[in-house]
Amino acid sequence: MSITVQIPTALRRLTAGTPRITCAASNLAELFSALDTQFPDLKPHLRDEAGQTRRFLNVYVNEEDIRFLGGNTYAFQDGDEVLLVPSIAGGSR
Repeated sequence: MSITVQIPTALRRLTAGTPRITCAASNLAELFSALDTQFPDLKPHLRDEAGQTRRFLNVYVNEEDIRFLGGNTYAFQDGDEVLLVPSIAGGSR
């Protein structure tokens, strides 16, 4: 089984510019562990100190918010496309 993970531009500085990877993770915890191994600098941007998905990180599977698919219990299917989207705020008045 293989899934594709899209790394957004905002996080690519932590992945040496890598825009996407493929891996064999079967759920979100396995995916984060695989990303931790391959890109250690990415880890604090994915999970908090308790190991939970960061509050301002949105995860989409095939363009569907993973929270509506079962969240951490969602089992990836072969060919799933995962997109990690950090919330970005700011700007000027």
